Amino acid sequence: MGFRQVTDRLAHGMVALVALTAIVAIVLIFVFVFREAMPILTDPGVHREVSLSRLFLPLEQASEGRPFIWQPVGAVPKYSLVPLIIGTLKTTLIAILLAAPLGIGAAVYTSEFAPAGLREWIKPVIELLAGIPSVVLGFFALIVLASWLQRAFGFTARLNATTAGVALALAVIPIIYSVSEDALTAVPQSYREASLALGASAWQTAIRIVVPAALPGVLASLVLGFGRAVGETMIVLMASGNAAITSWNFADSTRTLSATIAAELGEVIFGSPHYRVLFFIGALLFIVTFLLNALGAYIVGRVRRRLMGSE
Repeated sequence: MGFRQVTDRLAHGMVALVALTAIVAIVLIFVFVFREAMPILTDPGVHREVSLSRLFLPLEQASEGRPFIWQPVGAVPKYSLVPLIIGTLKTTLIAILLAAPLGIGAAVYTSEFAPAGLREWIKPVIELLAGIPSVVLGFFALIVLASWLQRAFGFTARLNATTAGVALALAVIPIIYSVSEDALTAVPQSYREASLALGASAWQTAIRIVVPAALPGVLASLVLGFGRAVGETMIVLMASGNAAITSWNFADSTRTLSATIAAELGEVIFGSPHYRVLFFIGALLFIVTFLLNALGAYIVGRVRRRLMGSE
């Protein structure tokens, strides 16, 4: 066996080892989170205070007309996850509604209309947003963006779901843009040439030919962006107001699932029902983001096979 073959096998083994290490680390994190959350289902002592019905169903005796309350500290702790789920959906919805048109529009312009020289600058600059720490975006939302939006829309609460959603959109745009641009670029050039040869304009070709051909990839970008928004912590922790209110008013302060873990896990009593609920929230986020990422990866793989003519 020659020296080159030995080095090739060594390199192959190292890459396989790194990949296996990453997989094992993820599995161990899964096991740890689910193990800490499992007493909600298996431990009678924890189950008396916390159960799945109490996490998701209305209180038997509503306090002050509020059937869903997150109040883990008190004489009678209340662990309803409904206000946290609503808060997560509100901020995520605002982020996707803002990031989707901006990210997809920028991707269409970059792949179809931007000059070659400008194209080399646009993609790295937009993707640079992904490298900005989320705490920096949260600080920007807390100090600057919250005041702008309050003056513009007259919000009573300076920190609310809208402020957090707008800041969250800045973190989601690079994901939607990058995946969408890759999907649009992967559309065969023959599609464009055939459309132009039949008399269609560049805009008609982009909207009626290229975008529909890359639609699975564009949808995958939205799925991945949604998963990113659901799991974001620091931005919503700093800009949402952290009030667990059961309200669909986007001007109200809110609290998300991930922000609840970040705010409370450092001070919770180890092994207490509150501790188990926080890990249950982590397990819930793990499952949701894993399923969303798996769905996005499946859609991206399918569009690639479709464009390459293998299906």
